[in-house]
Amino acid sequence: MRKSILMLFVLLGLTAGSASAQFGFGGIVYDPTNYANAVLRYAQLVQQLAQLRQTYMQILNQYNLALAMSQNLKNMPARYRAQFSAWRNGAALDTYGNTSGWIAGVNTGNIGQGYQQATTQLAVYDPNYLQTMDPSELSRVHSQYASVELADGANSTAMASIGTMRANASNLEAQLHNLENDSFSDDPSLNSEVSVLNKINAANVLTLRSVQDTNKLLASLLEVQTVLAKQQREATTNTINADIARRAGLGVNLAGVTGTLTDSLQNFRIP
Repeated sequence: MRKSILMLFVLLGLTAGSASAQFGFGGIVYDPTNYANAVLRYAQLVQQLAQLRQTYMQILNQYNLALAMSQNLKNMPARYRAQFSAWRNGAALDTYGNTSGWIAGVNTGNIGQGYQQATTQLAVYDPNYLQTMDPSELSRVHSQYASVELADGANSTAMASIGTMRANASNLEAQLHNLENDSFSDDPSLNSEVSVLNKINAANVLTLRSVQDTNKLLASLLEVQTVLAKQQREATTNTINADIARRAGLGVNLAGVTGTLTDSLQNFRIP
């Protein structure tokens, strides 16, 4: 329809131009070519204006969407801030002066002599006495001695892990507090796209650190359980070995008793 109207204007312009050029109205010569070009330019301007309007509406819609997405929730601290229990340090009475080192170790990670001071010291066998033991008894003594030493090592490692976590708890709590404040803040500089991504990355890093500490504690617990399993196996093995030795000795002793009794009966004479 628009093209038909345009062609009609062009034809009318050409007709009017021919008549004007032929008869010379007002002394002005009308150029039909310039008129046709002007009409075409006008049509192009109309199309450009329509495109500009469409582009403007698209930009306006995008702006409204970005504006809506940039709005913060109102009063986020009151809506979402929660209180969590704080880390508590270990504490104990020190009646005989042998628990302070232990408490310092589980609170700072620096065990020192705290574990040895709070536990009964393991004595050492006299080498001359060890030489008098048979191989089976010597192996049992060595295994039991190793169980106690391994238990001491596992307990010390667990104490160091707990103490390190407690020592770092205040710093971790401060970082979490900063992250919480930044997340609940309505400051535009803290709610830009890059700022939000940075806070998400920081939260992920803190989560990974917490998981790492949890894995350390689980590893320490597993180590203690492994030592306990060794001690249980050792007790069971010693019981089985004692039963085997008893049965083997019983057979030899019974054979000796039977042989002696047979000889006594064969040589028995009534006076």
